[in-house]
Amino acid sequence: MSYSVSEVKATSIGADAGPIFVHPHFDQPESSIMDVQALENLMNMDSVLYVSARHIEQVMDAVPQHMFILDQNAAVSFVNRAARQYLGPIEAVSPTERLRAIIHPDDFDALSGAYQDAIELGISIEAEARVRNNNGQYRWFLHHLFPLCDERGKVIRWCGTRTDIHDQRESKEQAQRENIALREQLDIASTFQEIVGTSPCLKAVLARVAKVAPTDSTVLITGETGTGKELIARALHKHSDRANRPFVSVNCAAIPKDLIASELFGHEKGAFTGALQRRIGRFELAEGGTLFLDEIGELPAETQIALLRVLQEREFQRVGGNQTIRTNVRIIAATHRDLPAAIEAGSFRSDLFYRINVVPLEIPALREREEDVRQLVEYFIDRFATKTGKHIRHIEKKSLDRLQSYSWPGNIRELQNVIERSVILCDSETFSVDESWLSTAPRSSRPLAQEMIKQEKESIEAALSECKGRVSGPSGAAAKLGMPPSTLDSKIRALKIDKYRFCTN
Repeated sequence: MSYSVSEVKATSIGADAGPIFVHPHFDQPESSIMDVQALENLMNMDSVLYVSARHIEQVMDAVPQHMFILDQNAAVSFVNRAARQYLGPIEAVSPTERLRAIIHPDDFDALSGAYQDAIELGISIEAEARVRNNNGQYRWFLHHLFPLCDERGKVIRWCGTRTDIHDQRESKEQAQRENIALREQLDIASTFQEIVGTSPCLKAVLARVAKVAPTDSTVLITGETGTGKELIARALHKHSDRANRPFVSVNCAAIPKDLIASELFGHEKGAFTGALQRRIGRFELAEGGTLFLDEIGELPAETQIALLRVLQEREFQRVGGNQTIRTNVRIIAATHRDLPAAIEAGSFRSDLFYRINVVPLEIPALREREEDVRQLVEYFIDRFATKTGKHIRHIEKKSLDRLQSYSWPGNIRELQNVIERSVILCDSETFSVDESWLSTAPRSSRPLAQEMIKQEKESIEAALSECKGRVSGPSGAAAKLGMPPSTLDSKIRALKIDKYRFCTN
């Protein structure tokens, strides 16, 4: 007489459990044993099964993977040593409560659903989920659950394994972050590849860059559109201790407001409609490196609050998640907007402004760098001629004079576009620019924005003169100009007006 594994059942055991298998007739009343010889034979048979079961337990305990046995009701009947040591004691009554006690909340529904599918359909499943250890920390595991059947194919038990894949997953995600950051750096067409120019105002900026770059201080770069703010940000990163880590750039004005939080901080699967899988945000992509927030003045209010928290606490959560993620990223921000005026208007938070404005860098407009124009023209001609396979040896003097006298409202970006277009259309070895491509306004004329600023400054100075330097009060300049005193004070500072020179003794 012999008994197969299908003829035995699992005992309900815990960390200090006995054998996995016992003979089914041990629980029957003594009256069911026909005679002493039969009982002796049965006990001898059960001894063999007991020894075999203990051997199986010993083998499972020697395996470094987590292994466990579930009965037909999904209750745990055996857990091997590796799992017991990792999990520690668990106070749970039902199988669901036990699973909820050890699985990360964000992964519970998916893993529980996979287990349920396996048990209902009698199939094997594989899934990834984080498991809590006895210190409360989570690590990623690959979970397998497969059925154990008798000779008739009936499922009588379930065997599960968990393989630690945390380090591999972290390495994969780090490689993914670095690859994405590298692709971004390769794909971005920088305004120009080198900082070109020797003008005093540019040298002053570069001298400050050299001082600030080795630090981890947050930098706010201001300047008109097209002046090369991202180039300065890349220079700060390149000359810092983070140079061998990612440089990740985000144009806050180019991302829809309802998606900017997901772009910066990432999101979990199912966080919102269309979130079909977890996504790593720019903060995680830039880990250890530099995150450049271009046009930071365009951030919506709720994202400003989240960013302020990151700057203060150095931690964040993905959209739709509850896991706190620590971050080690240097922030460099840039804007062409007047942020103090935006604060007055209520569209930008003052506390965030003070957090990002640790080291201000103002990039001069191209019209303030007249001596750099020729160098930039020569640089761009060489760059685009090489790219198009043309040989340009000379620059037409009339065209160069025209380029040097132009006010360049679009700054270096506009200059680059004009040179590229001219090189493409050039049919000789002499470079020239079509006069119609540039405004006929002379260098001395100011762009519209400059004229408006000049007019505003003149109006404020006239009001201060009439009010003898007084800003507030019924007879103050603010009342005369029809604006709050705080707004006028802000404009006076921004326009660098000395209000005290209008005061009389």
